[in-house]
Amino acid sequence: MRKFLTYSVFFLLAGSLCSAQIQQSQQAPSPPPPEGTKPASTNIVGAEYPRIDSLRRAFFRVRAPEAQNVVVSLGNVAFTKGEDGFWTGVTAPLDPGFHYYTLKINGVDVTDPSSETFFGAGRLMSGIEVPEEGVDFYDIKKVPHGDIRNRIYFSKTTGTWRRLNIYVPAGYDKDKKNRYPVLYIQHGGGEDERGWAVQGKTDIILDNLIAEGKAQAMLVVIPNGNVSRPGMSGGGYNDEAMAVFREELFGSIIPFIESNYRVKPDAANRAIAGLSMGGGQAFYTGLRNTGNFANVGVFSTGLFGGIGRQSGTAFDPETIIPGILTNPGSFNNKLKVFYISVGEQDPRIEPTRKLIQTFRDKGLRVEFASFPGSHEWQVWRKSLNDFTQKLFK
Repeated sequence: MRKFLTYSVFFLLAGSLCSAQIQQSQQAPSPPPPEGTKPASTNIVGAEYPRIDSLRRAFFRVRAPEAQNVVVSLGNVAFTKGEDGFWTGVTAPLDPGFHYYTLKINGVDVTDPSSETFFGAGRLMSGIEVPEEGVDFYDIKKVPHGDIRNRIYFSKTTGTWRRLNIYVPAGYDKDKKNRYPVLYIQHGGGEDERGWAVQGKTDIILDNLIAEGKAQAMLVVIPNGNVSRPGMSGGGYNDEAMAVFREELFGSIIPFIESNYRVKPDAANRAIAGLSMGGGQAFYTGLRNTGNFANVGVFSTGLFGGIGRQSGTAFDPETIIPGILTNPGSFNNKLKVFYISVGEQDPRIEPTRKLIQTFRDKGLRVEFASFPGSHEWQVWRKSLNDFTQKLFK
């Protein structure tokens, strides 16, 4: 009987939330939207809200007549209920780029029925795109377009079938002889192979760069970097997690790509990069395997500090990558591009800058870039746009 009551309460709550969401699209036409606002590009087809104004504020209008309170996670803004049952609210100006968010209705986090959903922070969440004035490198343009292909491969490491995404440039299928360089790029913690393919807009960025002659035509492989075996203590920045990722990459992913696509199978024509957790994977795997990767990109990693490292000890690159400080010439000879980037409002920036200075003082060649923003996709899109222009020259 107790189980029945528990289930009944759950389904009543779920039903009321769904009803609140469904009613949003079944009501009479909304009043005129706030002047100077436009629907977000991440809205589902036909949805007028949320809307963005020239100050980059997000305006919301959600129908939930039975709700007691509604809050949006973007700044935890509480909405105001109108007599018509609609809740409205407006955020403070948002940073340009992509933002995950949820609506909290009566204390329960739900997705916004008017927005597309994206996998991030370990779950499906709503997302909103905030335009940045004067920035168009990830806008769809009238250029030849490649495509993102979702593939299934067998993982020897996990003993399971897994998915990856691969960007194939325009003209790949017509030219049966040409071989291409390849970039392996990793997502951050709480994301998967959908991150760079969807939120990161990898295909649009590469389409535009290649068409403009700013980047070489290349393949971009976007695997799921969340790899583990039973009994593992967990992922993160430790040797066990990095060793399993390396095994997956070299034992399953690269062989699959080189058996099924026309790529150049040498270090000079391979690159590895990643953001946050994936940046740590690129640092470990790329720099420990310069015979396989001559190009390494590290975006916004917490490996260097700035995220409250549990050990409380300073990051020691020589321990992780023997010789990087004591024999930098060896790395300079093997690496064509060693690139590190971070957001200017990211708490990781000061440890990153400190490490860059250490590298340079020791004679290691490293390119560094910072971009406005914190730990967010706009920084990583700009990092990809910058990094890929340096590759395979």
